[in-house]
Amino acid sequence: MQRLYKGNNYMARCERKRIFCNIAFVPKPIPMKQFFKFMFASMLGFILANVVLFIIFLIILFATLGADKETPISKNSVLMLKLDKPVHERSSNNPFEKFDFTGLGSSEGTGLDDILFCLKKAAKDDRIHGVFLYLSAVPSGMATIEEIRNGIINFKKCGKFVFAYGEYYSQAAYYIATAADRIYLNPQGGIDFKGLRAEIMFFKGALEKLEIEPEVIRHGKFKAAVEPLLLDKMSDENRKQTRAYIGAIWNKILENISKSRNIPVEKLQEIADGLLLRNSNDAVKYGMADELVYRDEILAMLKTKAGLGKTDKNKFVGAAKYSKSLKELKDSKSDNKIAVIYAVGNIQDGNAGDNNIGSQNLTDLIRKERLDDKVKAIVLRVNSPGGSALASDVIWRETILAKQSKPFVVSMGDVAASGGYYISCAADTIVAEPNTITGSIGVFGVLFNTQKLMKNKLGITTDTVLTGKMADLGSLQRPLTAQEKVIIQQSVEMVYDTFITRVANGRHLDKAFVDSIGQGRVWSGTDAKEIGLVDILGGIDTAIAIAAKMAKLPDYRVVEFPLEKDPITKLLEELSGEGKDMIIKQQMGDTYIYYQRLHDLLKMNGIQTRMEFEVELY
Repeated sequence: MQRLYKGNNYMARCERKRIFCNIAFVPKPIPMKQFFKFMFASMLGFILANVVLFIIFLIILFATLGADKETPISKNSVLMLKLDKPVHERSSNNPFEKFDFTGLGSSEGTGLDDILFCLKKAAKDDRIHGVFLYLSAVPSGMATIEEIRNGIINFKKCGKFVFAYGEYYSQAAYYIATAADRIYLNPQGGIDFKGLRAEIMFFKGALEKLEIEPEVIRHGKFKAAVEPLLLDKMSDENRKQTRAYIGAIWNKILENISKSRNIPVEKLQEIADGLLLRNSNDAVKYGMADELVYRDEILAMLKTKAGLGKTDKNKFVGAAKYSKSLKELKDSKSDNKIAVIYAVGNIQDGNAGDNNIGSQNLTDLIRKERLDDKVKAIVLRVNSPGGSALASDVIWRETILAKQSKPFVVSMGDVAASGGYYISCAADTIVAEPNTITGSIGVFGVLFNTQKLMKNKLGITTDTVLTGKMADLGSLQRPLTAQEKVIIQQSVEMVYDTFITRVANGRHLDKAFVDSIGQGRVWSGTDAKEIGLVDILGGIDTAIAIAAKMAKLPDYRVVEFPLEKDPITKLLEELSGEGKDMIIKQQMGDTYIYYQRLHDLLKMNGIQTRMEFEVELY
């Protein structure tokens, strides 16, 4: 013991007092040769592992790139639209999207741009004999669904067939299916047809239990974005506007289905109210479906319609593959360009990621395109519930400069409300779908007082030293004073006055009238057109055509911005931050939307021009 611990007086004392000392924790020195042996072995293993991963990566890359060089589209082909994944504004350029690196499944679907492009080109392509809509649920917004449906209706004008088949149709899927010549249903399947609902989750009770006090200052009796923090149900004003805009959307759906299926609107409402489609036979009985068939039977029908023999295989081509085969047609060589700039997500100050609108990102893009002599017109595609009032005004200023330089048209997607309308109002022409949600011209600010939560729940208190009376304005550790509330209210009123002034000037409307239709009220695209907030009902193709006509372009090519990130960057993001979001989304399922909205709410800074942070249409 003394030899092993020579010089260690503490251990020697332990020995003298007969106290047990466990010497197993004393590591035996590793000879230098063994150290380098272990070190180099670890390095070699690390290098070999990376080499193997790199080889796997190259195999996947070449396999994917090879898939892009598939055989040309065959004669007697049928364009198949499945639409079982979210339809985003644009298709991804990511060649890895078909591979599931996270184990959660790919969330990438074909973009709306490619779907509409394929339908237009397929109408004139002798190789494509028709369209097969293989539908179930369509997890996309109502305006997106409307654009796809209109694209199918336009395709039918060429005289080619459109068949729809589903084992089960959600309401959105069925609405698209009604554009087809014939609707087929699985004998054991069904159709969901019961009407729309707008569902808002309220957090007032949860905040009370946590002893968090929201302090809200707003302008607009219809500005319902903060109601979930203050109430446990809809206010009368919010219920009124919600009933109005979802009623307008539902009426448009009934009107279009009635026209396609030759069923009176009153009968359709009766079917929905009584839940009369209780089985597949009911769907045929009430004229909602044409025939009950199994999958093999519809496939046999499609063979016949495409001019194939019984022993031939169906020649289906998806929108992604068909679009790639037409790349040369899509990439026109004209020197005249129409820039389509996508503004999608919440509006934030400065720079923002792919899923949000950063004021700096978007203004840089608009500025670049308005200064480009080859760009003859700009179309801003807006799909946003709003966000920062300051960021919205920064973007608005750049749209004014663009409008002064060349034709500037706005195309509204599923939602272009509050800040989303703010950045749209200066356009020469605003185009929206009948079921676009827009308006919501109102302003609010929100702060949270967490003093009681910290003290009573967590036992945490704070003490503060100030150099000014209001130096701690905005602190989460105390409530606002009466004077502070007055000051913030004045700021909110000033922003609201600026907002309605921007709208009045851009839309050539009386400011008092804008105030009367503002107050935070939300409108459907149809109603927005009636009151002058929207000019024309239609989709992005309509907006592009208007821009081309305004610029007097005999030929042109469309260029889309922002440019997409390279596939490697997208892959790394999927494996890191975005992959984590996918895990949360998978675990939470349908309730993920509440987590996402509350997360967005807690990230708000400054005065907001934002629509309800949770409204879902089913």
